[in-house]
Amino acid sequence: MGYPFEEKKPDDGMEWLGDDPLGLEEKEVLLLFQCLDCKKTDDVPEFIVGEFSVDLKEGEEVELHCPPHCNGTMIEARNAPPSY
Repeated sequence: MGYPFEEKKPDDGMEWLGDDPLGLEEKEVLLLFQCLDCKKTDDVPEFIVGEFSVDLKEGEEVELHCPPHCNGTMIEARNAPPSY
């Protein structure tokens, strides 16, 4: 009865994930934030800024603490007032 053996790929529903299912090959986008108090800057991953912007109303911007320096308020550098 020599039926040829055909290997069937399991249907695990994972085909849609592609070659990089965890997103490890994606480049991380960093946004520059500046402290309103000490004027120092820090790069913040875009996904973190996105998480903090969920509950904001129109016209509000994300404000973060300045943990690397003075614990002041940081805003995105493009919106920061110039430091003199």
